[in-house]
Amino acid sequence: MWYNIPMIGKRAIAFDIGSKRIGVAISDPFNEYAMPCETYVRTRNFDADVAAVAKIAQDRGVGVIVCGIPFNFDGTESIQTVKTREFIERLREKTDLPVELEDERFTTLQARETQIQGGIKREDRKKTIDSIAASYILESYLAREKMKNKKTEESTMSKEMEEVYEEEDRIFEVEAEDGSIEKLYHIATIEYRGDMYCVFQKAEPESEEEEDEVIIFALQGEGDDAVLMPIEDGHLLDEVFAEFCHQYEEYENSDEAMDLE
Repeated sequence: MWYNIPMIGKRAIAFDIGSKRIGVAISDPFNEYAMPCETYVRTRNFDADVAAVAKIAQDRGVGVIVCGIPFNFDGTESIQTVKTREFIERLREKTDLPVELEDERFTTLQARETQIQGGIKREDRKKTIDSIAASYILESYLAREKMKNKKTEESTMSKEMEEVYEEEDRIFEVEAEDGSIEKLYHIATIEYRGDMYCVFQKAEPESEEEEDEVIIFALQGEGDDAVLMPIEDGHLLDEVFAEFCHQYEEYENSDEAMDLE
């Protein structure tokens, strides 16, 4: 598939901005696909980190910078959203390049699926997850630009999600082991090998790690007798997670998702 993006003319670079690490990805010379690059480990100096990211973009000779912007799954902003916006605004002051924002929801999930399929061990996944996530951010941007040029209309994933779902109906209260009540945002219910599983994210995450965390329960019973059960088998959990990512990717590529653009 060929991406014709005349507004860029040069390669595009994407950054997955985290509080500890910043993943980097760059497009091929024709802006056809995204390639994971290095991962920048942040220091305690905010301005130094911004300058380092600006230099990475400058050294790569790109024409546009794409920064992932984190939202909760229901489209609301979090503390990390505010921090990321602050970083991006400072980055704009450090470079003459245009800086575009791209909704990064699900990119970490896709990156984890890639790692699982690639057989990367759990203890090694942190080394590459940020750059892989950045590549999905960039791929999303390239695809969106292509659709925008083709249909001459602009749409974002956050608007798409808001139009499709009634968000308040997707918030569930679950009792934790200590008796506390936790609000979870229902992403999807999927079937895997004849069993049903519910996929959630914390509705009110308190940290960057919680924003990226996906919680999966086995759904047992039907109707009023249905209950959510934790999955103790780590291997099964990875398989269900991979199946969820696969189904979501299929949806993104479907005619239904394209119509929403």
